[in-house]
Amino acid sequence: MAAPARPIWFAARQLLPVVRASHLDVRRCVRALRRSPVRVVFPSGKVEERKRAPEQQPRKTASEARSQEQRQKQPLETSPSHTPHTWEEAGLRYDKASPGDRRLSSVMTIVKSRPFREKQGKILLEGRRLIADALKAGAVPKVFFFSRLEYVKELPVDKLKGVSLIKVKFEDIKDWSDLVTPQGIMGIFAKPDHVKMTYPKTQLHHSLPLVLICDNLRDPGNLGTILRSAAGAGCSKVLLTKGCVDAWEPKVLRAGMGAHFQVPIVNNLEWETVPNYLPPDTRVYVADNCGLYAQAQISNKASDRNQACDRRFLKFHKYEEEEDLDTKTSKDWLPELEVQSYDLDWTEAPAAVVIGGETHGVSLESLQLAESTGGKRLLIPVVPGVDSLNSAMAASILLFEGKRQLRIKAEHLSRDRSYH
Repeated sequence: MAAPARPIWFAARQLLPVVRASHLDVRRCVRALRRSPVRVVFPSGKVEERKRAPEQQPRKTASEARSQEQRQKQPLETSPSHTPHTWEEAGLRYDKASPGDRRLSSVMTIVKSRPFREKQGKILLEGRRLIADALKAGAVPKVFFFSRLEYVKELPVDKLKGVSLIKVKFEDIKDWSDLVTPQGIMGIFAKPDHVKMTYPKTQLHHSLPLVLICDNLRDPGNLGTILRSAAGAGCSKVLLTKGCVDAWEPKVLRAGMGAHFQVPIVNNLEWETVPNYLPPDTRVYVADNCGLYAQAQISNKASDRNQACDRRFLKFHKYEEEEDLDTKTSKDWLPELEVQSYDLDWTEAPAAVVIGGETHGVSLESLQLAESTGGKRLLIPVVPGVDSLNSAMAASILLFEGKRQLRIKAEHLSRDRSYH
């Protein structure tokens, strides 16, 4: 009688290998043997450890992989004679801001406020071009916030060592940006010191014995435009007295278009210290952007002159309660300054030009400084009925007129030398 056929599944089950516990122990021993170093024992008794081939290297554990990754994140050591040119050579790394990261908002709160900005000694620069100009001039960066990595990689690598690099969302930069079209990168810098800055060689080569003094300039846009004109004309220095808007305010920086890193700027000066920043034998000239007093000054009628003078300075400096005009004339408290047209020669000596704000005009201290240095009022003639020019426009006219006068003198001097 034939035996009953066995089902197919039973045969398949019989073919499967049986794994015993002893087999597992053997495999563990083999792995342990592979981890141990290979040693060769010579007949003399000397023991030598041999390196395995790459294919025999054991696989790293998770802890070993994490430790190696942490070591790779550390900045690479570079020799003093070697300047890094790539991120890999410099060992630069960046952090990615996580949701709820408040580093951007906390820093923006500081640099947007002038008291905090002066206390912390930090400024905000926005945009790739402005940041690149600042780095080239020697400004010291502290933190960069950026939305795309290539924005930071465009900057000089040697300037980024020790700087905190934080990648944030573009929406976060847009929320804090003052630009109509944000460029995706913001830099926090230490407030620049004009003594330690490195200005462009071409700017220094074309520097003129001409200093600009800003007096009571309150409008950020005007000040930024004036700084651009000062850099374009070749001013050797720009001085800002107390009462002016902060030169490092974001709106002034935006209007200045990089002029802050082309011409030295000295901020927040007392009038008593202004002469310390002027070259020897400098004559101070005051721009009369109001025109009312200056046109009356040219008149031969002393009564017209005094009346115009009184009206102007009583309006802006509030002397109504302090002075009795019936018993004390303006001549007793206002310096007498000769008035001349702006296109006449006033650059025979090193010159400094005072530009006043449109609301308050020039200060009494500026007139006293001009009188003590032998300076004058510079009048820009305007059509009767037009009270004044824009401060930035008046500054541009005077600075480039001074540049023209100095250029003509240099040409005459060169011609005289060629004759001899």
